[in-house]
Amino acid sequence: MVAMQDQKLLKLLRLNARASVTDLAKAMHVSRSTIQNRMARLENSGVIQGYTVQLGGEFSASQVEAHVSLKVSQKLTARTNQELEQISQVCQLCAVSGEYDLIAIVQAQSLEELSRILDDIANLEGVERTNSAVVLETRFRR
Repeated sequence: MVAMQDQKLLKLLRLNARASVTDLAKAMHVSRSTIQNRMARLENSGVIQGYTVQLGGEFSASQVEAHVSLKVSQKLTARTNQELEQISQVCQLCAVSGEYDLIAIVQAQSLEELSRILDDIANLEGVERTNSAVVLETRFRR
């Protein structure tokens, strides 16, 4: 279980993973060493597994994103997961309940590239059916 102060620290890091320890300490009204110790504990326990880059500005606006629902042959699920992991434009893959088995988040440089990737995904052995939704606008992301 994550303590309330750790939850607050995680929230601040989600907003800006590059925030300095000093700035985090000021925001939480604690010492730098307290923040360093909390971060080390969260990293060592696996709560924090890494820090990522959030794309912004023109580059982010130029990206095309789609959420792709996949129905997969149960016998080939592990193989399909491995093949999807090899497609660099697949940013995230989630196992889900319901009609579809997986949802892949795909990001591409253009609609043409996205179309090619969607065809590649649909043609993977084990993929029985796909349904894609192109993201028109991201209202917020945490």
